[in-house]
Amino acid sequence: MSTHAKRERLLLADLLEAAGPDAPTLCDGWTTRELAAHVVVRERRPDAAAGVLIGPLQGRLERVQAEFAAKPYAELVQLVRGGPPRMSPFSIKQVDEGANTVEFYVHAEDVRRAQPEWSPREIDPVFADALWARLEKLARLSARRCPVGLVLRRTDGQTAVARRGTPVVTVTGEPSELLMFLYGRQEVARVELDGDKEAVARVIEARLGI
Repeated sequence: MSTHAKRERLLLADLLEAAGPDAPTLCDGWTTRELAAHVVVRERRPDAAAGVLIGPLQGRLERVQAEFAAKPYAELVQLVRGGPPRMSPFSIKQVDEGANTVEFYVHAEDVRRAQPEWSPREIDPVFADALWARLEKLARLSARRCPVGLVLRRTDGQTAVARRGTPVVTVTGEPSELLMFLYGRQEVARVELDGDKEAVARVIEARLGI
Protein backbone atom coordinates (compact mmCIF):
# COMPACT_ATOMS: atom_id res chain seq x y z
CA MET A 1 0.00 0.00 0.00
CA SER A 2 1.33 3.42 -0.92
CA THR A 3 2.19 5.67 2.00
CA HIS A 4 1.71 9.41 2.19
CA ALA A 5 5.47 9.90 2.00
CA LYS A 6 5.80 7.75 -1.12
CA ARG A 7 2.96 9.57 -2.84
CA GLU A 8 4.45 12.97 -2.02
CA ARG A 9 7.90 11.80 -3.16
CA LEU A 10 6.55 10.82 -6.58
CA LEU A 11 4.63 14.07 -6.88
CA LEU A 12 7.75 16.06 -5.97
CA ALA A 13 9.79 14.18 -8.58
CA ASP A 14 7.12 14.82 -11.22
CA LEU A 15 7.03 18.53 -10.37
CA LEU A 16 10.82 18.80 -10.49
CA GLU A 17 10.91 17.03 -13.83
CA ALA A 18 8.18 19.22 -15.33
CA ALA A 19 9.69 22.46 -14.04
CA GLY A 20 13.19 21.79 -15.36
CA PRO A 21 16.52 22.44 -13.62
CA ASP A 22 16.47 26.24 -13.43
CA ALA A 23 12.99 27.00 -12.14
CA PRO A 24 12.62 29.04 -8.95
CA THR A 25 11.43 27.54 -5.66
CA LEU A 26 10.44 28.98 -2.29
CA CYS A 27 13.61 27.61 -0.64
CA ASP A 28 16.11 30.37 0.14
CA GLY A 29 16.64 31.25 -3.49
CA TRP A 30 17.30 27.65 -4.54
CA THR A 31 16.49 26.53 -8.06
CA THR A 32 14.78 23.21 -8.65
CA ARG A 33 18.21 21.67 -9.28
CA GLU A 34 19.45 22.78 -5.86
CA LEU A 35 16.27 21.64 -4.14
CA ALA A 36 16.59 18.21 -5.77
CA ALA A 37 20.21 17.99 -4.62
CA HIS A 38 19.14 18.85 -1.07
CA VAL A 39 16.58 16.02 -1.03
CA VAL A 40 19.09 13.49 -2.35
CA VAL A 41 21.87 14.48 0.07
CA ARG A 42 19.46 14.34 3.00
CA GLU A 43 18.66 10.69 2.24
CA ARG A 44 21.97 9.44 0.86
CA ARG A 45 24.66 11.36 2.72
CA PRO A 46 23.83 11.63 6.44
CA ASP A 47 27.46 12.58 7.12
CA ALA A 48 26.87 15.78 5.14
CA ALA A 49 23.17 16.30 5.84
CA ALA A 50 23.95 16.82 9.52
CA GLY A 51 25.27 20.23 8.49
CA VAL A 52 21.67 21.48 8.45
CA LEU A 53 21.71 21.36 12.27
CA ILE A 54 25.41 21.32 13.13
CA GLY A 55 27.19 24.54 12.25
CA PRO A 56 30.75 23.18 11.86
CA LEU A 57 29.47 20.68 9.26
CA GLN A 58 27.72 23.27 7.13
CA GLY A 59 30.69 23.68 4.80
CA ARG A 60 30.77 19.95 4.14
CA LEU A 61 27.05 19.96 3.46
CA GLU A 62 27.43 22.75 0.91
CA ARG A 63 30.27 20.97 -0.89
CA VAL A 64 28.48 17.63 -1.10
CA GLN A 65 25.24 19.28 -2.16
CA ALA A 66 27.08 21.17 -4.90
CA GLU A 67 28.55 17.87 -6.13
CA PHE A 68 25.10 16.33 -6.46
CA ALA A 69 23.71 19.48 -8.07
CA ALA A 70 26.37 19.15 -10.76
CA LYS A 71 24.95 15.80 -11.89
CA PRO A 72 22.76 15.65 -15.00
CA TYR A 73 19.36 16.92 -13.93
CA ALA A 74 17.46 13.87 -15.18
CA GLU A 75 19.73 11.66 -13.06
CA LEU A 76 19.18 13.87 -10.03
CA VAL A 77 15.40 13.73 -10.39
CA GLN A 78 15.56 9.96 -10.76
CA LEU A 79 17.48 9.74 -7.48
CA VAL A 80 14.66 11.69 -5.83
CA ARG A 81 12.03 9.45 -7.39
CA GLY A 82 13.87 6.21 -6.64
CA GLY A 83 14.33 6.98 -2.97
CA PRO A 84 17.15 6.17 -0.57
CA PRO A 85 19.56 3.24 -0.85
CA ARG A 86 18.57 0.01 0.89
CA MET A 87 20.91 0.55 3.84
CA SER A 88 19.56 4.02 4.60
CA PRO A 89 17.23 4.41 7.61
CA PHE A 90 14.88 6.24 5.22
CA SER A 91 14.33 2.95 3.38
CA ILE A 92 12.37 1.69 6.39
CA LYS A 93 8.68 2.36 5.74
CA GLN A 94 7.93 3.73 9.20
CA VAL A 95 10.96 6.04 9.15
CA ASP A 96 10.14 7.22 5.64
CA GLU A 97 6.55 7.97 6.59
CA GLY A 98 7.49 9.74 9.81
CA ALA A 99 10.37 11.80 8.43
CA ASN A 100 9.36 12.46 4.84
CA THR A 101 5.61 13.04 4.68
CA VAL A 102 5.89 16.68 5.69
CA GLU A 103 9.30 17.15 4.04
CA PHE A 104 8.07 16.10 0.63
CA TYR A 105 4.71 17.84 0.93
CA VAL A 106 6.38 21.16 1.74
CA HIS A 107 9.03 20.81 -0.96
CA ALA A 108 6.42 19.87 -3.56
CA GLU A 109 4.61 23.06 -2.65
CA ASP A 110 7.92 24.94 -2.79
CA VAL A 111 8.05 24.05 -6.47
CA ARG A 112 4.35 24.58 -7.18
CA ARG A 113 3.91 27.88 -5.36
CA ALA A 114 6.99 29.49 -6.87
CA GLN A 115 5.27 29.31 -10.26
CA PRO A 116 2.81 31.98 -11.46
CA GLU A 117 -0.92 31.38 -11.13
CA TRP A 118 -0.63 28.46 -8.72
CA SER A 119 -3.65 27.33 -6.75
CA PRO A 120 -3.92 25.22 -3.58
CA ARG A 121 -4.12 21.47 -3.99
CA GLU A 122 -7.23 19.61 -2.98
CA ILE A 123 -6.15 17.60 0.08
CA ASP A 124 -8.15 14.49 0.96
CA PRO A 125 -9.40 14.21 4.58
CA VAL A 126 -7.12 11.28 5.48
CA PHE A 127 -4.01 13.13 4.34
CA ALA A 128 -5.21 16.30 6.06
CA ASP A 129 -5.50 14.40 9.35
CA ALA A 130 -2.01 12.94 8.84
CA LEU A 131 -0.57 16.42 8.27
CA TRP A 132 -2.37 17.75 11.34
CA ALA A 133 -0.98 14.95 13.51
CA ARG A 134 2.55 15.84 12.40
CA LEU A 135 1.90 19.54 12.79
CA GLU A 136 0.92 19.02 16.42
CA LYS A 137 4.25 17.27 17.06
CA LEU A 138 6.35 19.82 15.18
CA ALA A 139 4.57 23.00 16.23
CA ARG A 140 6.70 24.02 19.22
CA LEU A 141 10.00 23.24 17.55
CA SER A 142 9.05 25.09 14.37
CA ALA A 143 7.75 28.13 16.28
CA ARG A 144 10.60 28.36 18.79
CA ARG A 145 11.83 31.64 17.27
CA CYS A 146 8.36 33.21 17.07
CA PRO A 147 8.44 36.52 19.01
CA VAL A 148 4.83 36.27 20.24
CA GLY A 149 2.37 33.61 21.34
CA LEU A 150 1.13 31.47 18.45
CA VAL A 151 -1.93 29.24 18.23
CA LEU A 152 -2.75 27.13 15.18
CA ARG A 153 -6.41 26.36 14.51
CA ARG A 154 -7.94 23.99 11.97
CA THR A 155 -11.08 25.14 10.25
CA ASP A 156 -12.94 22.46 12.24
CA GLY A 157 -11.90 24.14 15.49
CA GLN A 158 -9.03 21.87 16.64
CA THR A 159 -6.13 23.87 18.01
CA ALA A 160 -2.44 23.43 18.78
CA VAL A 161 -0.34 25.82 20.85
CA ALA A 162 2.86 26.42 18.91
CA ARG A 163 4.31 29.09 21.18
CA ARG A 164 3.22 30.29 24.59
CA GLY A 165 3.41 34.00 25.29
CA THR A 166 1.61 37.31 24.89
CA PRO A 167 0.26 38.86 22.82
CA VAL A 168 -1.23 35.86 21.03
CA VAL A 169 -1.78 35.46 17.30
CA THR A 170 -4.16 32.74 16.09
CA VAL A 171 -3.59 31.31 12.62
CA THR A 172 -6.59 29.52 11.11
CA GLY A 173 -6.59 27.30 8.05
CA GLU A 174 -6.46 23.77 6.69
CA PRO A 175 -3.62 21.59 8.05
CA SER A 176 -1.79 21.75 4.72
CA GLU A 177 -1.81 25.55 4.78
CA LEU A 178 -0.93 25.75 8.47
CA LEU A 179 2.12 23.58 7.76
CA MET A 180 3.29 25.91 5.02
CA PHE A 181 2.90 28.82 7.43
CA LEU A 182 4.69 27.00 10.24
CA TYR A 183 7.55 26.06 7.91
CA GLY A 184 8.35 29.69 7.12
CA ARG A 185 6.25 30.08 3.97
CA GLN A 186 3.99 32.67 5.58
CA GLU A 187 3.55 34.79 2.47
CA VAL A 188 2.07 31.96 0.37
CA ALA A 189 0.04 30.16 3.05
CA ARG A 190 -3.72 30.51 2.63
CA VAL A 191 -4.58 31.24 6.25
CA GLU A 192 -6.32 33.86 8.35
CA LEU A 193 -4.49 35.62 11.18
CA ASP A 194 -6.22 37.07 14.21
CA GLY A 195 -4.58 39.22 16.86
CA ASP A 196 -2.99 42.55 17.60
CA LYS A 197 -1.95 44.22 14.33
CA GLU A 198 1.67 44.67 15.39
CA ALA A 199 1.86 41.09 16.70
CA VAL A 200 0.45 39.75 13.42
CA ALA A 201 3.09 41.67 11.48
CA ARG A 202 5.83 40.21 13.67
CA VAL A 203 4.57 36.66 13.08
CA ILE A 204 4.50 37.19 9.32
CA GLU A 205 8.11 38.35 9.40
CA ALA A 206 9.29 35.73 11.94
CA ARG A 207 11.79 33.04 11.06
CA LEU A 208 9.65 29.97 11.48
CA GLY A 209 10.51 26.37 10.66
CA ILE A 210 12.97 23.68 11.63
